[in-house]
Amino acid sequence: MKPPSLAAAFTVAHASAGLDCADRCMRVALRMYSLPPLTLALAFTLLSPFNTSFAQTYPSKPVRILSGQPPGGATDFFARMVAQRLNEAWKQPMVIEHRPGASGSIAVELTAKSPPDGHTLVFVTAGQIVINPHLLKLSYDPLTDLAPVAFLVHTAMLLVTHPSVPAKSASELIALAKARPGKLNIGSGGNGVPTHLAAELFMALTGARMTHVPFKGAGPSVLALMTGDIDATFGSLPSTQGPAKAGRVRALGISTAKRSQTWPELPTIAESGVPGFEMTSWYAFFGPAALPKDIVTRLHGEIGRIAAQPTFQERLTGEGAEHEAMTNERFSQFMRTESARWAKVIRERNIRAQ
Repeated sequence: MKPPSLAAAFTVAHASAGLDCADRCMRVALRMYSLPPLTLALAFTLLSPFNTSFAQTYPSKPVRILSGQPPGGATDFFARMVAQRLNEAWKQPMVIEHRPGASGSIAVELTAKSPPDGHTLVFVTAGQIVINPHLLKLSYDPLTDLAPVAFLVHTAMLLVTHPSVPAKSASELIALAKARPGKLNIGSGGNGVPTHLAAELFMALTGARMTHVPFKGAGPSVLALMTGDIDATFGSLPSTQGPAKAGRVRALGISTAKRSQTWPELPTIAESGVPGFEMTSWYAFFGPAALPKDIVTRLHGEIGRIAAQPTFQERLTGEGAEHEAMTNERFSQFMRTESARWAKVIRERNIRAQ
C-alpha cells in the first residue's frame, strides 16, 4: 500500500488525538502509519496550524464574537466591554455578531462548528449551556463540543412584587401563596429561561403554588409587573433595582448566596425563609472544542487581565454584576454541576420550552 503523505498523517493523528495534540498526535501517527519519529516531527512542525508560533501571532484577522441575544441587553453590554478592550490590546477588530433565535442555540451551534483557530468565539449566558440541552433538541452538546475560554461575570436576580401585593418579605409571599394556591401570578421571560427556572425552584423549595405567566423576554415581564398585570417575577438586578428603588415594584430578596455589594441592605432569599435557594445568571466566552490550548490560554489571560482592571470592575458593580476569576478546569466542573442541578428541576417540575 502506498505510504500516506505527511499531511495525511498529521490530519488523521490530530483528529484522533483531539485537543492535547503535541504528544498524543505523535504517538497516534507512529502507531497508525509507522513513520520514522524524525519524519513525524518535521510533519508536525511544518503542517500543524495549531503550533505555538500560531498562538504567538494570534489574532491574525478580525475576531467574530457571536451572541445568541439581540442587541441592547446585558449580554451585548458585557460582550462589548470586553471586545473594546481586546481591540485596543491586540489592534484587531473584535466584531460582535448577533445571531438570536432558538434560545441562543443558533450562535452556539455556529461556534461549535466553526474552524478552531480562535477567530470565532461565542459569548453566552448560563441558559445556553446548562439549561438548553435539557429543553431543546440540539445537534451539539455544549459541554463537549465547546471549549471554555473565560468565565466573566455573575449577575443576581431579584424577587420582586407589585406594590399592591400584601407581602414585604419572601417569607410573607410564601405564606400568601400558600393561603391562595394558584391565585398569584408569577411572570418570567419565557418558558425554560432562567427567570422561569428561578420561579420554579422557589416554588419547589417552599411548596408555594403560583401560576406561571411567560412573556417574550425579561423586559416585558418586568413591565407587566409595574402595570400590575402580574403579581411577582424574578428579574435581573440591573433591570429591576431601578424600578424597585423608585417604588414601582417591591424587592423582597436577592437570589445569590450572599448579599449584593450594590444593595447590601436587601436580604438574600435564602436567609428570608428559603434555605438552599441560589440562582445566578452568568456570562462566559467559549470557542470550538478543538481550540488549541495555547489560544485558550492567551484569551483566558487577556480577558482575565481586562476584568481585573478597576475601571472595568466599577462598571460591573454599577450593573449589579460581579467578576469571578475562575480557571477553565473549575469552570468546567461548575458547568457540569449546574447542568445536573437544572436537569433535576426541569424533570421534576415538568418544564417545557414551549
